[in-house]
Amino acid sequence: MATLGEIIRESQIWKSVFRHPAPLDRRNRIVVMLTNFFLHLHPVSIKKQGIALSFTWCMGGVTFFLFLVETVTGVLLMFYYRPTLEWAYNDILALRDVTSLGILRELHRWGAHAMVITVWLHMYRVFLTGSYKPPREFNWVIGVILLLLTLLLSFTGYLLPWDQLAIWAITVGSNMARATPLLGYEGPGAMFLQVDGINMITNASDARFGLLGARFVGEETLNRFYVLHCVAIPLAVSLLLAIHFWRVRKDGGISGPL
Repeated sequence: MATLGEIIRESQIWKSVFRHPAPLDRRNRIVVMLTNFFLHLHPVSIKKQGIALSFTWCMGGVTFFLFLVETVTGVLLMFYYRPTLEWAYNDILALRDVTSLGILRELHRWGAHAMVITVWLHMYRVFLTGSYKPPREFNWVIGVILLLLTLLLSFTGYLLPWDQLAIWAITVGSNMARATPLLGYEGPGAMFLQVDGINMITNASDARFGLLGARFVGEETLNRFYVLHCVAIPLAVSLLLAIHFWRVRKDGGISGPL
């Protein structure tokens, strides 16, 4: 007499979800992994040293954990924060003094600082062990982009409290964009982008204007930084993290000294 488990596994509903039996042997394991949406990102087999705990400081894993903490606390903070000139600063005060679980903002803030530190330490370890060398140079480039996006996450989040420290920090930081090569109207190469003697790059069309959404820091800047901080950059980081982890596994796991 068939057991309940066998009846479930032989049902059409089960087979429509799991098209192959349990991966008990290598041949079937390959088929299962290649036809599974989640498992196909990983190699069928890796070297034993690739999953062994070693001297890597676990900074890559710690950085990913902090990114998850930032995501969860950030989503919860979005329920209480309104990105407008009228409410932004008051909502931050309410998150500290009135809202239940007000510690969420402190977790988000200090987690952001810690994430910047751990991603630098991770890149430092990768550089010291020569893990940027072939065949891992592509993943090194992905890591550098992730480092820049981490700094952009910190930069865009700095404005959201809308206090004097944030406003002046973003004002000074965004002024640097005026010197962006070709894209900043005070940057090198901007003078060569002319049509009939008229500069195509001005203070109303350069990199700084694109960052702020206006000539000066204002509500347009707050809304733009809010969307970048909460939607655009996290989506880009999530995509690149998936590629980064996939390449780590495809390249033989966590690297050692070369």
